Amino acid sequence: MSKFLSNIQDVEAFRAAVRQCKGDVILRSLDGTEEFNLKSRLSEFIALSKLADLHGDQYEIFCMNYGDEAILLKYFYDKTH
Repeated sequence: MSKFLSNIQDVEAFRAAVRQCKGDVILRSLDGTEEFNLKSRLSEFIALSKLADLHGDQYEIFCMNYGDEAILLKYFYDKTH
């Protein structure tokens, strides 16, 4: 999903999609040096500031609960079509 992260235009809709997920949603740098739990308010703001700096292609997102991927994939699909 990293190619989609650089195209987040509607931050509030993205945050709403993350809040719908039952488990943790992790944003991790491709080199593994940074990791943010998007379900944590503080981590969420730090992570969104990183994505706002147009570095979304340097991160990937992981859902810790089976089935939560569908929620985020729907968000990205809806925003690109």
